[in-house]
Amino acid sequence: MRKAVYIGGLLVLALARSASAHLAALSDKELSSVQGGGVGMVMENFVFEHGTDVQNGQVFKIGGIKSSTGEAVNITVNKLYIARAGSNYGTNLQPVNLGRLINPYTIDLLNGDNIGIPGKAVLQIAAPTKVAASVGYDCLDPAAVAGSGTCSSRPATATYANGERPDIGIQMNVQVGTNAAHNLNIQAKSAVIDGSYLRLWGDDTNHRLVAQFKLNFYTPELSISSCDLSGTSCGSTIFMKNFQLELAMGNNLQPMYLDVDGTGNFVFQIQDIPKPAAGMIAADGKLADSDATTWNYYNDYYTNPEYRSNLKIGDFSVGAQDFGSAEVSGLLIQHLKITTHDLAP
Repeated sequence: MRKAVYIGGLLVLALARSASAHLAALSDKELSSVQGGGVGMVMENFVFEHGTDVQNGQVFKIGGIKSSTGEAVNITVNKLYIARAGSNYGTNLQPVNLGRLINPYTIDLLNGDNIGIPGKAVLQIAAPTKVAASVGYDCLDPAAVAGSGTCSSRPATATYANGERPDIGIQMNVQVGTNAAHNLNIQAKSAVIDGSYLRLWGDDTNHRLVAQFKLNFYTPELSISSCDLSGTSCGSTIFMKNFQLELAMGNNLQPMYLDVDGTGNFVFQIQDIPKPAAGMIAADGKLADSDATTWNYYNDYYTNPEYRSNLKIGDFSVGAQDFGSAEVSGLLIQHLKITTHDLAP
């Protein structure tokens, strides 16, 4: 059975494994006892805006960061917004819908045996899924029509004013030590993250948190600019038109390990793929004279598109200088280790 409850502008949908064609109101008590496949979230008429207002105590600061010379780095989030596409860089905020009943945002507990992570219960937090191109929408076109692409999220139209593709923006005031503060502005129009997910489970042997992270981010325009504190003197704006990022961090053979070392710093690591059982690969690299199991193991790893990352920019420009298009396709992370460090003296 599917049951739903509205909380403000948030629609929470409990997804049980058996299908049903009707919806019924769900109380808090009933929601707490649901035994199903997970929880879906649909946010209708959604607008989020944060603005710094010192007099009323509305200040969002990020501290505890040091520069390489030991100076304090103070970051104040002056503005943060999520609203309907067409907001004119956050100056006209109108409600947007995020997800819909047939394809919501989900929080789910998966059987690892079904997704290549045997013997594990896997927590998944996911955006709306991709769909068949015959019914989906082009991921970049803010005027896309059904049947033009694989994204489920619909653009705003005359008959569906809210749409499901928000404008997203953030303005941060960054000051290093006693130097003059500057604003950093990052804004995306008509953004889509369909097909993105985060999967988490535990490593019983090494007592570490393990993850798979897939981020799909599509926007017809991503802009980055920096100004002085007054906002009147700005450098050249970086524009990335038709921006497509498909980032794969971790996979079935190479999960991403999240850990804290003995000094309290975070460690993010993707290790080399484990070697298969002993088996020879022929000198010519072909299957005919190779051990079939070993050859197929490596072939599946190197040809699986889910393991690879892609970045495409339709047009890249800085101020009046146009650098044309840019593309990085089929990037495979074979080994990665990132460790944070304390830069304080």
